[in-house]
Amino acid sequence: MCTCRLEKSSQGCGRASITLCIIFADAVGAKSLEDVMSTFLTSVDPVQINRNSTGGKLFAIFAFATCGGYSGELRLSVDCANKSESDLSIDIAFAYPFRLHQVNFEAPTCEGKRRETLALIGDFSSSAEFFVTIAVFAFLYSLAATVVYIFFQNKYRENNRGPLIDFIVTVVFSFLWLVSSSAWAKGLSDVKVATDPDEVLLLMSACKQQSNKCLPVRSPVMSSLNTSVVFGYLNFILWAGNIWFVFKETGWHSSGQRHAADTMEKQPGGYNQGGYNQDSYGPAGGYNQPDSYGQVGEYGQSQSYGQSGPTSFANQI
Repeated sequence: MCTCRLEKSSQGCGRASITLCIIFADAVGAKSLEDVMSTFLTSVDPVQINRNSTGGKLFAIFAFATCGGYSGELRLSVDCANKSESDLSIDIAFAYPFRLHQVNFEAPTCEGKRRETLALIGDFSSSAEFFVTIAVFAFLYSLAATVVYIFFQNKYRENNRGPLIDFIVTVVFSFLWLVSSSAWAKGLSDVKVATDPDEVLLLMSACKQQSNKCLPVRSPVMSSLNTSVVFGYLNFILWAGNIWFVFKETGWHSSGQRHAADTMEKQPGGYNQGGYNQDSYGPAGGYNQPDSYGQVGEYGQSQSYGQSGPTSFANQI
């Protein structure tokens, strides 16, 4: 086992290992590899690392990869009454960001050799690009947060600014994931309609004549786009579920716990010192005093009902 010290004196360590040791040692104030590993294991929260390294980045990658890397194609056939004018393989390709109005294709008119140039209908780039942008920024933030949690744990908790920023960003990303996933789900539904072969055939003038036969040959595969919507909502659930865990690291949660503890401490004192446990029914009270009817009673003088009564009566006689 090698010893990587701040003076860069090491034996058997690779250059990358030395650099990593020095960076982390500078961050946590350690002097040896043993101190680095000890500080690493005691200071790093595995829940934070798992949340930001595994879930946050993995789901974000799947979200923007399945949407941003999509390309589809549909195929149509137009069989004219005059077979020489037919085109039985009309391929129409489209891809992210789904500006379908810019996707042009040619189709026969079944009127001689003349062909017409058509375009698909719709522009759904706004919802698709918004969804992919949120996924990319969520991935980058998760990556940066993981680095901060591992190498800059002390600075993260300094003045409680790190947890507060993390909490606010988590709330914002949770909301953005919900909005972008919902918007992209609606956009995907419109993309499916716009690229439906039956709908595209209605754009061709040759298909409006009953003597010609227009048929869909192949429909685009949308499974990866459906998966992107699923991963979008999974990201929303992941980030929204982590709001509580991030909130517990903030000063707001700590102050709330202290306030609750102070309230619990004050409540027993209120009942012990209140009207129910005072000395009103104790030895100093008016109802339990042993001398109420004795020598120093509450309702009479010291000799009103005591032994001095008969003596006073005898003297009067």
